[in-house]
Amino acid sequence: MPLRFRGIELGRSVDLLVARDATRALGFDILCGDHAHRFLPFAVANLKDDAIEIESPLVLLDFGEFGFYREQATTLSELNGEAGEVVVERDGSIKGITPR
Repeated sequence: MPLRFRGIELGRSVDLLVARDATRALGFDILCGDHAHRFLPFAVANLKDDAIEIESPLVLLDFGEFGFYREQATTLSELNGEAGEVVVERDGSIKGITPR
């Protein structure tokens, strides 16, 4: 899903970081136009039908800056197929993942 700021595509979401108990979305792994991966906290993401929108590109964090989130999280891709059809609610709660 593309990430946009004022209609400009900054990158694409390539993974979802979730709490280790798989109950809440923490943020997105965004592959930006400069080929760098950056973290987008779920709380600042505005989810639309066709894109993720943000109010400022300053909310994107370099992976070195989000150690706290990474220590508290896993990703959908790390769940190795344990996720079926995943539904993420607007409050970040997740349905459809079997916690480890």
